[in-house]
Amino acid sequence: MAFLSELTGRVVSDVNGENVGRLEDLVAASGSEILHPQIKALSVKRSGSSLLIPIADVAVLIAPAIPLKRRVEDIVPYQPDANDLFLARDVLDQQIIDTNGMRVVRVNDLEVTRVNDDFYVANVDIGGLGLLRRLGLARTSESVAKRLGRNLPPGVISWDVVEQLPGNQAMRLKVPSDKITDLHPADLAEIISELSRAESSKLLDALDMKTLADTLEEVEPEFQASLVERMDDEKVADVLEEMAPDEAADLLAELGEDRSEELLNLMEDDEAEDVRKLLAYPEESAGGIMTTEFIAIPPDLTAEQALAHLRQVASEAETIFYIYVTDQEDHLKGVFSLQDLVLAQPSALVSKFMHHRVVSVNLTDSQDDIAQAVAKYNLLAVPVVDDEGHLHGIVTADDALDKIIPTAWKKRLPRIYH
Repeated sequence: MAFLSELTGRVVSDVNGENVGRLEDLVAASGSEILHPQIKALSVKRSGSSLLIPIADVAVLIAPAIPLKRRVEDIVPYQPDANDLFLARDVLDQQIIDTNGMRVVRVNDLEVTRVNDDFYVANVDIGGLGLLRRLGLARTSESVAKRLGRNLPPGVISWDVVEQLPGNQAMRLKVPSDKITDLHPADLAEIISELSRAESSKLLDALDMKTLADTLEEVEPEFQASLVERMDDEKVADVLEEMAPDEAADLLAELGEDRSEELLNLMEDDEAEDVRKLLAYPEESAGGIMTTEFIAIPPDLTAEQALAHLRQVASEAETIFYIYVTDQEDHLKGVFSLQDLVLAQPSALVSKFMHHRVVSVNLTDSQDDIAQAVAKYNLLAVPVVDDEGHLHGIVTADDALDKIIPTAWKKRLPRIYH
């Protein structure tokens, strides 16, 4: 076996020992019926041009220098077809789906193996070692790791458990719809961002409503708006109902007043009311970025009763890490965490173990103010109250920090409060 990165750059010589050029790529036949792409030709760089040499004219492929069976002038160049892949050009650095692990990964290298007289792409290297190999640092890194008593993980998966994603005209999405829904919404969002409009529409159509909503929440509102632009209003309204109210409000704000109002009218009254409330506040205020999906309970419940209530309503909340305590007029009176609840005696009243001094922000506070409160007090979410202390919603840490750190990094924060 040999890796593509090890083969590229090697000298290719004809049967007379004349230098033909250097290997720049391998051409392989692929298709839905082919489990492992078969090497069909070598792409050899020579005198500013490339020559495609059929694999049948190659004497030895896996060798320090690659000899041919013919004189270069006797070679009939290989003619690639639409299903052929130029492995270095079309596959390296592209995203694929590991269908065993159901995750999106990136191709760092490809392993080529010989079976009888033919050569195939056997495995895909998705690990750091593959990247080091391409940089010419693999041996040095392995030597250092060995001295430290450690082994570098190979990170190799078989080609037959991957699905190709589009990186250029030669690659097309071919993941069955029943596999797509097993992917994390963040992976789906990453895939969609690299698809054409037609391809992204086809993929979105294959998703169930909940998965579609979760996926849209992983991309920016401007991109959300472009994705739903041509969707039927009834479907968009259904998606908005599945989204968190703050995410739905952000999307509607990008669609324009007329269509936003039409969509709000199509939504269920309760969900539409929550979104309208958020749209009434400035976009970057606490009221504009908060979510109304939180859990609040009265102070006279016991820990056992609070836990039973939590089991019933937890699925409707943005986060259950914090539980807020309010009186009959919805004034914020206290807060406790899941840890507080678990450690409390079942008969203990909430009012006895809740924290009475609650860090909160006002509906009109700016996003900068909220971010500072989250960072200063190390919060995963902060409650939003009005001037009279009524609890209206919460702002989660990722939404609060949106202006401070880039969105691409924010999306990678661990969502430990879910």
